[in-house]
Amino acid sequence: MKPERTPTEAASATGSERGPVERRKILVVEDEPDILELVRVALEAEGFAVVGAGDGELGWALARRERPAAIVLDLMLPKLGGLELCKRIRGARETERIPVVVLTARGTETDKVVGLEMGADDYVTKPFSPRELAARVKAVLRRAYEAPADRPHEVYEKGPLRIDFDSWETRLDGRRIELSLREFELLKFFVTHPNRVFERGQLLDLVWGRDTFVEPRTVDVHIRRLRQRIERDGSMPELIVTVRGVGYMFDERGLGV
Repeated sequence: MKPERTPTEAASATGSERGPVERRKILVVEDEPDILELVRVALEAEGFAVVGAGDGELGWALARRERPAAIVLDLMLPKLGGLELCKRIRGARETERIPVVVLTARGTETDKVVGLEMGADDYVTKPFSPRELAARVKAVLRRAYEAPADRPHEVYEKGPLRIDFDSWETRLDGRRIELSLREFELLKFFVTHPNRVFERGQLLDLVWGRDTFVEPRTVDVHIRRLRQRIERDGSMPELIVTVRGVGYMFDERGLGV
């Protein structure tokens, strides 16, 4: 079995072998030329190399060929819609770890939730501030690739659950569980802070970070996705439990230990 890449190796595969971190490659999939150029200018001003695609099919091809460090993705795309493209990105081994920031004019709560459920890590609603977009891209890159130097290999293993914090591999009863970057970060936070209740706002600050601008509803979406992957019955959770009126807690008793 081919070993999983660590975050550091993933960063190398997405551009750091060819130059400094500032020149990491960002794929922007946007069908409006003016907006694509605006995003390109904003990201290049921050030192990123930008690859553009005007439709979903080309975006999918470039995601696999270029292996960008992150993807900025519009939802309303010709040939292949943004939601379907996001789903493909999360479903393919070679692209599943790439952070995705959704860029869309569709600012309703439903659209945001669906985008997050398809595996997006963050979203920006048009009209947007180029500086805000660049800040969000840098934030998802920090979370995805930056690890403390000389950190010892860390593994969480209790009962049927095993999480390798370096390879990002999660296994339940020996079966590999596919998680997006945000889902993995959320699970890692929970297992390293077991049996404690956290409010949605606390989880946003501690997992998403204070430099990320998302709504509390985002936490619920990711909790639901995570439950679907690690709970025996997502509708009756035993591990990530809801404490009514307060928030969420990781209950280690659900592991049978």
